[in-house]
Amino acid sequence: MPDSFDLIVIGAGPGGYVCAIRAAQLGMKVACVEKRETLGGTCLNIGCIPSKALLQSSENFEELAHKFADHGIQVEGIKLDLARMQARKGEVVSANVKGVEFLFRKNKVTWLKGAGTITAPGKVSVDGTEYETKNIVIATGSESIPLRGVEVDEKRIVTSTGALELESVPKHLVVIGGGVIGLELGSVWRRLGAEVTVVEFLDRILPGMDDETAKAFQRVLQKQGFKFKLGSKVTGAAPGADGLAVTVEPAKGGAAETLNADVVLVAIGRRPYTEGLGLEAAGVELDERRRVKTDGHFATNVPGIYAIGDVIAGAMLAHKAEDEGVAVAEILAGQHGHVNYGAIPGVVYTWPEVAAVGETEEELKARGQAYRVGKFPFTANGRARAMGDTDGFVKILADKDTDRMLGAHILGPDAGTLIAELALAMEFGASAEDVARTCHAHPSLNEAVKEAALAVDARALHI
Repeated sequence: MPDSFDLIVIGAGPGGYVCAIRAAQLGMKVACVEKRETLGGTCLNIGCIPSKALLQSSENFEELAHKFADHGIQVEGIKLDLARMQARKGEVVSANVKGVEFLFRKNKVTWLKGAGTITAPGKVSVDGTEYETKNIVIATGSESIPLRGVEVDEKRIVTSTGALELESVPKHLVVIGGGVIGLELGSVWRRLGAEVTVVEFLDRILPGMDDETAKAFQRVLQKQGFKFKLGSKVTGAAPGADGLAVTVEPAKGGAAETLNADVVLVAIGRRPYTEGLGLEAAGVELDERRRVKTDGHFATNVPGIYAIGDVIAGAMLAHKAEDEGVAVAEILAGQHGHVNYGAIPGVVYTWPEVAAVGETEEELKARGQAYRVGKFPFTANGRARAMGDTDGFVKILADKDTDRMLGAHILGPDAGTLIAELALAMEFGASAEDVARTCHAHPSLNEAVKEAALAVDARALHI
């Protein structure tokens, strides 16, 4: 007779495996279903981790080829060993997924290997074997959205999965979609020598991010060699006389043009992975985008079935899923798990990086919120000058009357690290004045954060 559990989590991505570990820490008997050969989900296997490995390697190559000379370091005979770079990426992925497997053993989480289906409330079938459980958490993540007229083969027309596995640097990479994934992977291959053209349906990149920050970021990317076709859509991609012929049309109508490319990356977004889980048969309600409907405590309409991460509403971010995994585990243990969605940072891991937390100016204006802005450029930051990384700025938005922080946006070196201070400030309801009066080490990039907070009150010291 198969084991029964207090909790079965379906999916071992960041949300799922963290949920399983936290539940086990709280004394539950836990199993986690995963059909991949390794744990960690999309993020660790074919997403966040391998892409950051290639971003780091390609940035090292870029610095060696183009930036070291400014520091008095002369290097001759620079050569790219892409096979070794890809092998290193694999080593990084392997270390991470094995780390999750170790954590499962340490916390006595049972890995049920195979595809999971909910056969009834309290019952999960894994490759034909049915297990009983008091509670189920759906954490199956998301998958790339396909584009009509552009058939993916993961060789020449690729999603992020194939873009991480290219065996040679394309001469011309066309990226469909100006979001985070497209810009990060576009950065990898541009640094290694590809010409990169980004085609975006909207009239801006990074939809949803602060408009001023996104426009400044686009200018930086153009300086790096990116080309952009905004307000445009790709209607087809097929083998042509010179590689792939990519048909691009104005989004609002007009004459089409053809771009020749070696590789096309389809990066128009992701959709929740909810197929084949038995949700309809179990009576679990989905919304119009086929996301699992949940209440404020991650519960579905079916008692004992919960959902977290990319399969529910909200930003598709690994750390958001992790926080939800912890919260639902604590709720199941009788505690008061909670996620503050107003203080979840988002980061674009290009160079310079882009990071944000809280609301944008556009969102504040839309809801009629009176606010003040404090900005400070990295050109006026001593550490950034010493590093030779002066593109960008820190921008803080605060309530006009109370000075409470409402949002923060950073374009610049290590923005993904710098944003943590401001996320913490917002988590504790801090004012811009609180950040401004906190002593920051000198010389550090963090001083730009302090100066931006001072600038909210028009008293920045170094500009």
